[in-house]
Amino acid sequence: MKRLPILIAPVLILVAVLIWWGTGSDSDTGPGPGAGQGAVAVSVDTVTRADLTDRAFFTGSLVAAHRVEVATRVAGRLKRLHVDIGDQVEPGHLLAELDDDEFQQDLEQARAELAVSNANLIEAQAALTSAQRALDRTRDLREQRVASQSELESAETDVEARQAGVTLARSQIAQRQAALRNAQIRLDFTRIQAELDNGEGQWLVADRMVDQGSILQANTPILALVNLQPLRARVFVTERDYARLAPGQSAQLSTVAHLGETFEGEVIRVAPEFREASRQARVEIQVPNLDQRLRPGMFVEARISTRTVEDVTVVPIDAVLERDGQRGVFQVEEADNGPIARFVAVSTGIEEAGKVQITEPEISGRVVTLGQHLLSDGVRLRIADEGEARAEGAR
Repeated sequence: MKRLPILIAPVLILVAVLIWWGTGSDSDTGPGPGAGQGAVAVSVDTVTRADLTDRAFFTGSLVAAHRVEVATRVAGRLKRLHVDIGDQVEPGHLLAELDDDEFQQDLEQARAELAVSNANLIEAQAALTSAQRALDRTRDLREQRVASQSELESAETDVEARQAGVTLARSQIAQRQAALRNAQIRLDFTRIQAELDNGEGQWLVADRMVDQGSILQANTPILALVNLQPLRARVFVTERDYARLAPGQSAQLSTVAHLGETFEGEVIRVAPEFREASRQARVEIQVPNLDQRLRPGMFVEARISTRTVEDVTVVPIDAVLERDGQRGVFQVEEADNGPIARFVAVSTGIEEAGKVQITEPEISGRVVTLGQHLLSDGVRLRIADEGEARAEGAR
């Protein structure tokens, strides 16, 4: 029992040393925010100034800027197709022919009827000349009181009738000429040609709707022709994005057919109304296609540049976080005992390529980009590399 105080004394001394060691290890923090808490390993980055572009993201499809459906103008049997899908077509190119036997016959008949009308005119003119001579003789005889007044009136009436006959014959000729022209036009319609503008690119046969030998009615589509230069991307936008878009804005397009590549375009049309069913408006983006690598019908993703700001304050987007309902960043503040974290509420603007614009307040220096979820205002910081900060955050 006498040895018990002797044994307790060394234990008490050891406890006192451990307490002093624990408190002494944090004595270098000194008073102030974060005192008593260890330094947190974080990654930081510098606040910079840069130019940023705001881009709106949409999806849509490519369509040909120029697409023509070629149809028959008269009924008949498709005698021959001169082109097929994928063939190149030039303006004036003969595309197809219909059986023209019936139309040739109609043309010959119209010519014959015109010839008959011409003969009738010659006959009517001869009769008019004869009646005019008879009238002249009757007038002479009447002056000599040989012919009666009734004979003179009869001769005059005959001349008037012959003149009407000439007029009728001329009208019939005009009618037959029109019928002949109509027959010629209908015959020409049996030869279906490419009535196209030269345009910037090549015209290609996109689709064939009928086969050779088919019996077709008038206005039956037989071929579809497209010009691949340029193309148009057709996208639909909601009311939220509509006010940001206008003709002339640049756009960048991508498609799964050419992964990793970007194609430049320009907004050329913004529809003035929204479709009631979808509450969306159509926007068309013109895309040059000189190498013809893009094709109508492809699905595309479009990024339209709506506005650009120059020389603004930017931070990495990873630096921005939500804390107590406020959006902000942890700014690195240099103190006598080392860097500490200061939470700064910020307003943000355009985001681009991992950067975000800080519209207010004006900040500078460095901000925490990794490990900020472990921080509170005034906590001491230990600037570490990204790997170390991630490891400590995981713990």
